Amino acid sequence: MRPARSAARLTAAAALALGLTACTINVGGGSPETPAPEETTAAEETAPVEDAEEVDDEAAGDAGASGELPDWANPVTDPGEQISTFTVGGVRVDVYQVGVTQASKDGLFVDPENNEPIIAEGDDIVFVNYVITNEGAPIDLGSSLVSIDERYDDWPYMQGMDTIVDDALYEAQGVHADAMHDQAYREPTVYPFATGQSYSYATNFRYQPGSPITFDAVVTPVDAEGELLHDERMEGEGTGTIS
Repeated sequence: MRPARSAARLTAAAALALGLTACTINVGGGSPETPAPEETTAAEETAPVEDAEEVDDEAAGDAGASGELPDWANPVTDPGEQISTFTVGGVRVDVYQVGVTQASKDGLFVDPENNEPIIAEGDDIVFVNYVITNEGAPIDLGSSLVSIDERYDDWPYMQGMDTIVDDALYEAQGVHADAMHDQAYREPTVYPFATGQSYSYATNFRYQPGSPITFDAVVTPVDAEGELLHDERMEGEGTGTIS
């Protein structure tokens, strides 16, 4: 299998035989030959271990490159039709219009002119889903994560758009009302968001078909104690149309 190494061993064996014939007392003369097979065997045994470590490193690198779900996040959902995409620093926000259903109860806000709910039970509401992906450097987020405010361009009220809080409605649309799972809370409130990771969550508001809408997003990183780093605050804006 290895001609060069076999020839060397034959030469060494011949030399050893001559040495023993000339002086049988010099038993130490043959001892240097004994480490040779031990060194060869050790090298052959350790080579597969080193290769396995390299394979493990490559596999770990591939896993990191493919992106993962943050340990604090619910599984990502992306049903519906994409209506907008925009960036906030190194973070990308994709917006999907998911579906239209009816409000299961009145909303929290009322029209100040007539004191009627802005969303009344039975009114049509539309769901939109946000898929947020970190395409930049790793970042530590606070409990508000990437904050997004949506508003129709002709929205007549000072306050933001009302929403219906009903887990059953979200489940029916196949989306999450909250980006975080139930065991996500931690202290300090630091939520690492690594490069390539994504999370999603949805919201709903009054359905106005054909209406242009603007999405304003804010990312405010936190330090190791969970304190907001306002000097590093980033803002972004996207636009779309509710169909």
